[in-house]
Amino acid sequence: MTNNIWNEIISKLPNPHFLQTYEWGQVKAKYGWQPIYLVWDKDGKMKEEKTNLASFTFPVQAACLVLKKQILSRGFAARLSILYAPKGPLMDWNNEPLRTRVLNDLQSFARKQGAVFLKIDPDVMLGRGVPDSEGDVPENSGQALKSELTRRGWGYSSDQIQFQNTVLVDLSATEEEMLARMKPKTRYNVRLAEKKGVTVRTGTVDDLPMLYKMYAETSVRDGFVIRDENYYMTVWKLFMHSTVNGQPSTVPLIAEVNNEPVAAIFLFTFADRAYYVYGMSRNLHREKMPTYLLQWDAMKRAKSNGCTAYDLWGAPETFDESDTMWGVYRFKEGLGGEVLRTLGAYDYAPNKFWYKMYAEVMPRILDVMRSRGKEKTRQTLE
Repeated sequence: MTNNIWNEIISKLPNPHFLQTYEWGQVKAKYGWQPIYLVWDKDGKMKEEKTNLASFTFPVQAACLVLKKQILSRGFAARLSILYAPKGPLMDWNNEPLRTRVLNDLQSFARKQGAVFLKIDPDVMLGRGVPDSEGDVPENSGQALKSELTRRGWGYSSDQIQFQNTVLVDLSATEEEMLARMKPKTRYNVRLAEKKGVTVRTGTVDDLPMLYKMYAETSVRDGFVIRDENYYMTVWKLFMHSTVNGQPSTVPLIAEVNNEPVAAIFLFTFADRAYYVYGMSRNLHREKMPTYLLQWDAMKRAKSNGCTAYDLWGAPETFDESDTMWGVYRFKEGLGGEVLRTLGAYDYAPNKFWYKMYAEVMPRILDVMRSRGKEKTRQTLE
């Protein structure tokens, strides 16, 4: 199967990410994006394939799922498109000859595709720990890539699709060690939830409508925008059906009190990493701390499935109370993870005029769409 081939290719590269998997390309294909699969063979030569992955041969030095969307369907600018490689490309970024070859090929590819821009946001680290703290450790490789991208004319993107920073929990330790790394208050809340009768079960496809409704309630309460129900059903079902060993998958974990769902998360796994991507909760029984027990259960499950790290999916850009993610970060910090600061998204724009036009118009369109999305979610709940 083609998905097995692509996922096997990228799983052997440094920092494979579930947003680079075949399944994620298929999700986006249902919403107007065309997935294009690029590999660089052992000689550093790039090969492009849109559908037939069976032609790829091992070993490969780099790979990249690129999502393409046409932004104009007619007229003189009908060829204009935008390109995005979520958490890609995947490669050894310290290999300078390979890095030069891949960036050259991507820039050429963007020009040939008539792209307004190509956006990349690989997991290349700028540093570990909170900036300017005792645990702040800079990463020279990330700084080197940042300088090279700037020299080549890439620009730090004003539209950061993914979180630039995250919190990573080391799962290679024993369960006792993982508990000991938690903040005392977090560890107390995990045990409190167990004492108060909170239980965690594995969800099924039948639970998904209920989970979307809970997610919608969470978004209205906490003031963030979500997509329509069909989008999440597509993501959740596609990854839940991917149960072959070594392939990307997700499982909903549902916290209950007296058999009543009160909170849930979706635990995604791929290669040796687990991800906390979607979290939702009700106001009911919040004093019993169900979200703490959910995270502890997710950590134990991920570890038992062979994962060595748990990505808590997002940390502030500015590490103080002014950042909108500060409260969420304090919760994640309590779980005993380490802050990872990455390069973030950079855009390569072959045509500066169209890029400037897009950058000026698109934020206004997105503001309108977000406002409509919030209102639609409220109406759905009502």
